[in-house]
Order: sequence, then C-alpha cells, then structure tokens
Amino acid sequence: MAEVQQQGGGEEGGKKRAKKMSTRIDMTPMVDLGFLLLTFFVMTTTLAKPQTMEINMPVKPKDDADRNELKASNAFTILIGDNDKVYYYKGLNNGTDPVDLIESDWSKNGIRKAVLESTQANPNLVVLIKPDETSTYKNVVDVLDEMTITSTKKYAIVPMDNADATLLTEKGGR
Repeated sequence: MAEVQQQGGGEEGGKKRAKKMSTRIDMTPMVDLGFLLLTFFVMTTTLAKPQTMEINMPVKPKDDADRNELKASNAFTILIGDNDKVYYYKGLNNGTDPVDLIESDWSKNGIRKAVLESTQANPNLVVLIKPDETSTYKNVVDVLDEMTITSTKKYAIVPMDNADATLLTEKGGR
C-alpha cells in the first residue's frame, strides 16, 4: 500500500510552510497480481494441436479365397518418381501391354485434375499409389492430400513392381 513519510519542517523566518510529504508506493501486490494473471492465461490457453492424417488400413485376408482382384477398368495408377516428379496411367501394367504413362505436376490442373476427372467418370475407381525408392516422403503425403481434396474414397499405397519401375526408368523419372 502507499505510505506517507513526514519530514520535520521548522519555521523559517516567521513563515509557516506546508510540510512536504513524500509518497512511496509498495508495488509488491501489483507484481503478485501480474504473475497470477500471467499464470492464469498460460494455463488456460490451448496450444496448437498437431494435425494428423487418418489412414485406415484393411485387415489382411486369411486365405486367397477372400481376396478380390482389381479390374483394369477400375484402376488408376500414380507413380511417384524422384525430383518431385509424378506420373499416372489408367489401368494396370502387366508388363506386356503398352501403357500410356503421362507426366504430371503438383498443381491443381495436374494430378488433382486427372484424379478428379477419373473418379467422377468411374465411381468404382481405385487409385494405386506407387512410390519409387527414390521418391520423397513429402511427395507421398502430397498425393495423400490430393486424395483427400478430391474426395477419393478408394486408394492404396502399394509397392512398385518391376514393370512399373521399368516404365518409370524409360520415361526418365528415375
């Protein structure tokens, strides 16, 4: 609190002067209040929550009888190469039939447009994402983001086979 200190003042030359009083303010309660408010706001503030991507993995079938084969007409394959390169083709690559591999980019008119047009044309479409061993984790996450943006319900990350690796090497994406 504040306290007033009095100084002794005598009479000088017959005049009476008002006594000069100095004030001193005790700042301890104000500092305590400041720390209480600071503690309150730090404890009640919500920190930034990490953003996670939910991936539901299917249960492996116990035997091959439960396994469903994918038709080539319902397949859309995305190949992820090195140096941020992305390619796609419609159908499956069995290694004998020629495949029309198309190079794309990460823009909204690139892979996103191709996936969106294909999924709208065929609601049973399954997108196969095949990252190469030289592709980056960021590119895989970018493709998964594109699946979320285009509302693609059926997609899978599968290992790249020899036929796709050969196709990618011929195109220069490796």
